[in-house]
Amino acid sequence: MGIIRPADCPAMPWKNGRGRTRELAIHPSGAGMDDFLWRVSIAEVDNAAPFSAFPGIDRVIVLLDGDGFTMTLDDGRVHALTAPCVPFAFPGEAGVQVALAGGPSRDFNLMLRRGRVRGGIEAWRTAGARQADAAIALVYCVRGRIDCAGGSLQAGDAWRPSAGGAVVLHADALALAVRVETTS
Repeated sequence: MGIIRPADCPAMPWKNGRGRTRELAIHPSGAGMDDFLWRVSIAEVDNAAPFSAFPGIDRVIVLLDGDGFTMTLDDGRVHALTAPCVPFAFPGEAGVQVALAGGPSRDFNLMLRRGRVRGGIEAWRTAGARQADAAIALVYCVRGRIDCAGGSLQAGDAWRPSAGGAVVLHADALALAVRVETTS
């Protein structure tokens, strides 16, 4: 699949039109919002707009940069998304209100079609070589430099391994690895 550069991912409006997102990957390729199995995107949060609803979708969100925000879910849970690279999972149909902790933020999002796929996000913080197994659908470079079978990743780049592959995180690197497995 290769390397995905930020310039290759144009900004588009959120489903509810209240913010902007950049889609890094969607599976199957060419799927729309109603028929994807999984989707990875980066959202720009610069106001207290509520999240879009995605019934039947499991979501995992990670703060990339900025002060973050507090999420108030309609089931009463409150979560402060203020620590970078710490995943938080929630149901896509949940009503989510947002209170900014400061200025604009960017977050990394994984959406999974419930009952068809499951997965999550792992933060890779330790320098060195590792093997991306077949369940790793995408590796995102948060900072530093990462070498992979597709080439070299800089901050903001992502790599979609076709069937696993070697990944080398340099001393200053931080990566997010998206793991996806079929359930049915």
